[in-house]
Amino acid sequence: MRFGEGEGQKIKVILNILVCAIALYRVSTRDFEKQETSAFENIMIDFFAPMQKSVTFVHNSFNSVFDNYIANVNASKENAKLQMVMSDLKSQIFSYKEMELENIRLKGLLDFGEDLPYKKVLAQVVARDASSDFRVLRINKGLSDGLKLQATVVTGSGLVGFVYRLTDHFADVLTILDPNNRVDSLVKRIRAHGIIEGDSDLRCLMKYVNRTEPIILNDEVLTSGLGNLYPKGILIGKVSKIERQSYGMTQEIEISPVVNFGKLEEVIVLVSEGDKKKDLEWEALDSNAEEKNK
Repeated sequence: MRFGEGEGQKIKVILNILVCAIALYRVSTRDFEKQETSAFENIMIDFFAPMQKSVTFVHNSFNSVFDNYIANVNASKENAKLQMVMSDLKSQIFSYKEMELENIRLKGLLDFGEDLPYKKVLAQVVARDASSDFRVLRINKGLSDGLKLQATVVTGSGLVGFVYRLTDHFADVLTILDPNNRVDSLVKRIRAHGIIEGDSDLRCLMKYVNRTEPIILNDEVLTSGLGNLYPKGILIGKVSKIERQSYGMTQEIEISPVVNFGKLEEVIVLVSEGDKKKDLEWEALDSNAEEKNK
């Protein structure tokens, strides 16, 4: 009996499948204690080994990629946590440095004017008048803290101004940069007198100085103590410019304040301990005047 070509091909495929199945069965049921393999087993091992190697490689590669992905995700989370911890530590370090700088500034303020017969009230600058180039400052102390009108305001560097407006808990300071603030002053080196008035661009002008006074650049200018407003001997600034005209009796001098008003954070208010005595004297004078009028 002859088979058609199609049937012959089918028989060959079936036989091949049976042979492979028998070979795989024998491989799976073989006795592993035997060390020798048959020629057929050698052929089957050589045939399937490359495929097994490829499958194993793909499996290991997939596991490696998956493990690396998980490791990277975990590392990213840990990195984010560490970044937050570092940010907190940097913030704390910054706060400690700010506290250290503030302590240094406050120590300098408290050491200022130890010999002056004034009560010293420490205050912080809480606002500036933006329309007047820092010519008016607001501080966080007021009547309840013992402040008085016209009390002198200073820093460890020098003169700031005086208190011209008060509430219970705040005070406004008219600085020496304001044209309405006039300070009777003298040049430290030659003791020449003049009147300092505020000017724009963070500078002051010293007026009414005799034209013959030999003032030079960088001469220090102090409060003279006249006028019963500012104590004597407080540093105001240094001479930065001199204008001597060919006519007139005076010279105009530009003063650069020693206080950096743009970076001013804390000040000291000098409250005279003798104010109560003066108030009593004025009250006694007023009472005598009233009795005379009667």
